Amino acid sequence: MLKQALKWLYPGIGVKRWLALTLLGLLLATLGGGLLWGWQLLSFIEGRLLSVLYILAGESYPRAFSSGVLFLIVGLFCISYGVWSAVRAVIKVLLPQQESQLVDILYEHNLLARAPRLVVIGGGTGMPVLLRGLKELTSNLTAIVTVADDGGSSGRLRGELGILPPGDIRNCLTALATTEPLLEQLFQHRFNTSSGLDGHSFGNLFIAAMSEITGDFEAAVKESSKVLAVRGRVLPVTLDSIVLCAELEDGRLVCGESNITAARSKIKRVFTIPEEATPLPEAIAAIKEADTIVLGPGSLYTSVIPNLLIPGIAEAIAESSARKIYVCNIMTQPGETTGYTASDHLKAILDHTAPGLIDCVLVNTAPVDPELLARYKAEGAEPVVMDTEALNELGVSVAVGDLISQEDVVRHDSQRLARAVFRLALRSTLRQGGWKFRRRLIRMKEIEL
Repeated sequence: MLKQALKWLYPGIGVKRWLALTLLGLLLATLGGGLLWGWQLLSFIEGRLLSVLYILAGESYPRAFSSGVLFLIVGLFCISYGVWSAVRAVIKVLLPQQESQLVDILYEHNLLARAPRLVVIGGGTGMPVLLRGLKELTSNLTAIVTVADDGGSSGRLRGELGILPPGDIRNCLTALATTEPLLEQLFQHRFNTSSGLDGHSFGNLFIAAMSEITGDFEAAVKESSKVLAVRGRVLPVTLDSIVLCAELEDGRLVCGESNITAARSKIKRVFTIPEEATPLPEAIAAIKEADTIVLGPGSLYTSVIPNLLIPGIAEAIAESSARKIYVCNIMTQPGETTGYTASDHLKAILDHTAPGLIDCVLVNTAPVDPELLARYKAEGAEPVVMDTEALNELGVSVAVGDLISQEDVVRHDSQRLARAVFRLALRSTLRQGGWKFRRRLIRMKEIEL
């Protein structure tokens, strides 16, 4: 311990001078206190310093009071400047690009740590959209992600290496990353070669390699989170290898998430093999401690519901006192949810779990651009209709808003969706100081909630 402390005195660190200035400030402040309040801590030094001041100022120098005030002011200044300079010397090394934003960083870090505790459950491409916006509003954030994917790079790694599919996990990690944008791009980079790497993303390979090094997929996700400086945490819903199966309305039985999507047929029910998978204990604990639980957005049958099929997950949600929000998809999916209204989406969730699991459904009400709409209709997709009366009959409240982003595709807007979810979370939280937090966040982020 002493050896570590003495390392601060090594030459070239750039901290010793400021530590010395701080110690000098403590000495001067102590002398000033002794003169003002009659302490006799350093009477010899006090006497010598006063003699010097007496000679310089003449016999009229009011020794005790004026000297005490002078020493105290100079001492406090030296302490403040020394500590601040020492901290800056450390920050220059740790955060070279953000030194001027130190106060903002500290304030934001402490502010976001007091936000409501949110748990988001899902997978696919919809979930990261929400997470990307929420990380700007809270650091009390847990993403619980499905591990039923068996297509693309994830499916190949799952088959060849026997690991859990990393794709959805990777997307959530990069969505919550606060590190340099280049590192996030690196994790999302997909190889396009004629070799065996073709189609693989670097992030998937990184998590696969980390899983082999640590011998544990959960540990691999945690270590990857550190590399990306993730705000919040990402958890697989289970560490068991599961296969998602669907019973279609035409009587067919299809196994494998990618095969279910490719079938483009209405689904009667989905289930997992094995049915008795073990939920991750940390996921159960996060659900129990949450202030707000969010399902979606994402593919209804292949991203949202698979998490609820893991024994203990739906039960933990039902028993939680948190507010449970379902973020309804903007568009239907060809075959799987063709013709589904908002209430049909909710019914599917309740049919696979239990009545009363959801408290609120968040639905987009902004119109879709006509050109995009025509393209989606040609593919068999259409906007999800909000049927408020049917939703109310299912015992849920309805929240609406303009949540849409329309560029090349129709999807949720990350910032709008996150703010809508966070508003609902702030309204429902019973934690002390929730509204004070809201005001401070608005001032800090210059946003509307």
